[in-house]
Amino acid sequence: MSNLPASAAPAPAGLAGRTVVVTGAGAEIGGAYVRAFAATGANVVAVDLLRTARQALETTRTASRTGPGRAVFAPADVTSQSDWQLVVERTIAEFGRLDVLVNNAAVYRALSGKRPLTELVVEEWDQVFAVNVRGTWLGIKAVAPAMVDSGGGSIVNVSSVVGRTGAVGFAHYVASKAAVEGLTRAAARELGEHNVRVNAVAPGLVDNDASRTLNTETYLAAAARARSLPRPMQADDLVGALLWLASPASSFVTGQTVVVDGGQVFT
Repeated sequence: MSNLPASAAPAPAGLAGRTVVVTGAGAEIGGAYVRAFAATGANVVAVDLLRTARQALETTRTASRTGPGRAVFAPADVTSQSDWQLVVERTIAEFGRLDVLVNNAAVYRALSGKRPLTELVVEEWDQVFAVNVRGTWLGIKAVAPAMVDSGGGSIVNVSSVVGRTGAVGFAHYVASKAAVEGLTRAAARELGEHNVRVNAVAPGLVDNDASRTLNTETYLAAAARARSLPRPMQADDLVGALLWLASPASSFVTGQTVVVDGGQVFT
């Protein structure tokens, strides 16, 4: 059996000309999202910390070059409300509209390895929640007025299957991703009357540099074997579900979490 991901399905219609904000764009998965949206004809504002500028700028250049959409980099800290305001202002100034937000930024690779919850310190817990949960909330809060003014939009938060499996050694990360799903449902209830949809995608363990920093080859191989589709998961495996949730093709879907893990966790 091939270890390569299946060919990407055709992108859903309705994204061409839309404007998408993607956070965490300087990392592997965020970069895949930026390129995928640009390939549909959407324009993308790629958001990440200034220290990731080199990677994020390379991603935006590649996405813009291959198009047909255009991508720009907007440095920002997702835990800062003022930075979020600047992102929204930059988005409207650059493209004239804001249709989609992908809340992808999270503390993951920077986690200091797997440890029992009794060994975590308050500073680590607070950092994970500041980025993974507060950053997601601030993103929703910042973009919602622009989406309401334009008649609607789609927000996609990135959760994780560990919110269901309770992966050992990552209590702070697990709890933060479970909180993201709760926030998704609350925001869907509040914003639905304005035609703003809020959903989440919950990835399984992606076989990338970040996961290899935190897990052994044996652990990654076991995760692959445990799937109904028994192969390593790649960033591109998430693209189809993400584009669908962002597009008008899912116009009557909100408050949901779509698990994308090759059939390891069933909900």
